[in-house]
This record gives sequence, C-alpha cells and structure tokens, in this order.
Amino acid sequence: MTAMTPQATKAPEAVALRPEPRVRAAAWAVFVVFALNGFVFASWVSRLPAVRAQLDLTATDMGLVLLTAAAGALVALPLTGAMVARLGSANATRLAAVICAAGLTSAAVAVGAGSTPYVAVSSFVAAMGVGAWDVSMNIQGAVVEHRYGRAMLPRFHAGFSLGAVVGAAVGALAAAAGVSVTPQVATTSVLAALAVVGVVAGYLPDDDAAALGTSLESAPEPSERSRSPFGAWLEPRTLLLGLVVLAAGLAEGGANDWMALAVVDEFAAPESAGALAFAVFVFAMTVMRLLGARLLDRYGRVAVLRTSAALALVGLLVFGLSSSLPVAMAGAVAWGLGSALGFPVGMSAASDDPLRAAARVSVVSSIGYLAFLAGPPLLGMLADHVGYRTALMVIAVPVAAGLVLAFAAAPLPRRTASLSPAPRVRLAEC
Repeated sequence: MTAMTPQATKAPEAVALRPEPRVRAAAWAVFVVFALNGFVFASWVSRLPAVRAQLDLTATDMGLVLLTAAAGALVALPLTGAMVARLGSANATRLAAVICAAGLTSAAVAVGAGSTPYVAVSSFVAAMGVGAWDVSMNIQGAVVEHRYGRAMLPRFHAGFSLGAVVGAAVGALAAAAGVSVTPQVATTSVLAALAVVGVVAGYLPDDDAAALGTSLESAPEPSERSRSPFGAWLEPRTLLLGLVVLAAGLAEGGANDWMALAVVDEFAAPESAGALAFAVFVFAMTVMRLLGARLLDRYGRVAVLRTSAALALVGLLVFGLSSSLPVAMAGAVAWGLGSALGFPVGMSAASDDPLRAAARVSVVSSIGYLAFLAGPPLLGMLADHVGYRTALMVIAVPVAAGLVLAFAAAPLPRRTASLSPAPRVRLAEC
C-alpha cells in the first residue's frame, strides 16, 4: 500500500480564494441533480418488497425484473456520450430525467394493475433514463471540477448518497402510512424530473472547461476514430479506469444488496440489526465522500485509491470472518469508507481531457455498471451454497485488483500549462 504523503504545499493565499459565482452556482446545481438522482432511485428501490408482495413474485421472478432493469441501464450508458456530444449535458440530463420519470410512473401503474411483464418493460425504460442521467450529470460534474481547479466529484456523489437516504425515508414512511406504490413512486418521480428540468439551467456550457485547457501529452492529435464517441472503447487507460470503477461498484453493490440479509441470517439478528448495518455502511460512504475531496487534493488520486482499496479489503474480511456482530459492524464501517471514492475518482480521471470527457465517462460508467448487473445474481447464487458472508468475501478479489490498477487514475500530463481554475476572488472581497 502506498503511503499517503502530501503532493505539494499549496500557496497560503490559495486557501482564501473562491471560484466565481457562476461556477459556485453550477456546483450547487450539479449537487442537487446528483441528490435528485439518488432520491428517485431509492424511492423506488425502497418499495421493492411491496412490489414483490403485490405481484406475488418469487425470488427468481424478482431477480429477473431487476436484471431487466440493469440491462436497460447498460443499453443506455454506452450511447450517452454521443447524446451529450450532440445535445449538451444540460439537455441530455433533462431528457434522461424525463425518460426515467416516465418509466417509473409506468412501472408504478403496472404494479397497481398487477402486470409483471409491464413492470419489467417499464423498469427497462426507467433504468435507461437513470443510466443516461448518471453519465450526463457526471460529465457536467467534471466540467465544474475543472473550473474549480480541485476535486469536486466525490462531493457530488455524496449528494447522491444523501438523496438516497431521503428517498428511502420517504419510501419507508409511505409504507408505514399504508400508501401504495403507485401514487408514491409516480409522484416522487414526476416531481424530481420537474426539479431537474429547472435546476440544470445552472449548468456550465460543456466546452467551458475545454476552453481553458491545453492538449495532453499522452493524447495525439485526434483521429477520426478518437473523435467518435465509441473510440474510447479502444483506449487502454480508459478500460483500466473502468475496471477500477467496476471493483468499486461490486464493493458498494454487494453491500447494498446482501449486507442486511447477511447480518440477519448469519448472526441470528433481528431485521433492525440488518438495517442498522446497512445504514452504518451508507453513512460511512457518505462521510468519506464529503471528506474525499480534501484527501484527493492533498495526497493525489493514486495514493487515495490504494489506501481506500486496502481499507475496503480489511473491512470485507473483518465483516466476513468475525463471529461477533459488533466487530462485524466495525468491518462494515471500514468497508463503507473504503468503497466510497472508487466510482467518483474513476469518473474524474476519465474526464482529465475535457475534449474527450463525454466518451470516456460513458465507457467507464458502462463498465462500472456491470457490477450492478452481474454482481447481485451471482452473489445470490453463490450464497445459496456457501452463505452470505462467504459469498461477499469473493468481492475481495476485484477490490484487490482495483488496488493494483489504481495507477491508471494518475492525472494525464499536459504539453503546456495545466487547466487553469476559474477566476477567483478573495474571501474578504465577497
């Protein structure tokens, strides 16, 4: 594991500087869009037990519905880079949010009508919207990050986590109050989409960061292939970043899907203990994402990613091997802290060259989302034979691979001066 040593001492006056108002406004807009994405996702996922009960689905049937939804995201993700290049990240985010809301509203109506095939088809459409929304907001987040001149994407992903907490709370309260899936999911989805349509007006133009920058040493003059949004699929660094994000996605997704069940089944604990373990994991992730920007600015991507992967490995092993529930909870904390930064840092690294950010973020997102498609069913099938905690420890293999491949996230060198942050003013002048 590489020690996290400070990269360089910053100028004293840099601490007292702030980006111009329009860049700060864009940062808030991106944070809100991330939060709304998490809110919509969790408000639907939190009602899946009600969906299963209302449609009388078996575990296999429910798994197929979720697999159909994940396939929708995987269809949309590789295409979103081209969509952003044509429409811009603001319009792409608007369109994606509307598609997501239409799909979720349709799925909610289908639940009320008792039609499982219609729910599956609607989930496919909704997941296409979620996937495109994810890529387009990450691309705009990269633009804002370049204008800020420091790490911002971990904070934006913390917004997603906070939104997910609120969405899950809304779903839980609706369930406790006896509100059915149809009105709750339809209302939250439509309201969130309307909010996104308005909030993205605060986005920066997609060429805003590119206009500040210079070409990169590792990137030759763009050929016809590299100009294509699909040319990024042939770039070794982009594919390696995708594997780093894939490992982080498996670490996060495995906990999302199976941690609570592992606690309940293998520690003979009440359901509240399983919910608490998951809440501890999500809280740890959120805290690290809020603090991660400072760590990245101080120590750099590679050192932070390697330290994070090592922490996730320790947490996984403690959770999987401990015979004590409190010790396993401590493992869940380390697991959450270590899983928090892989996804946002991978996105940030993919956007190092603003001119090619859309295509590269689309590729990295697509590879990362394989974790959410293949991970849950494979871990579930394995758990039937070896138990939940043993199955979860299999995630240690890709996490260790992510530790080794963290070098791919090193910033690309530039032929001339690096991208300049936005013009700043002193705090005393604000």
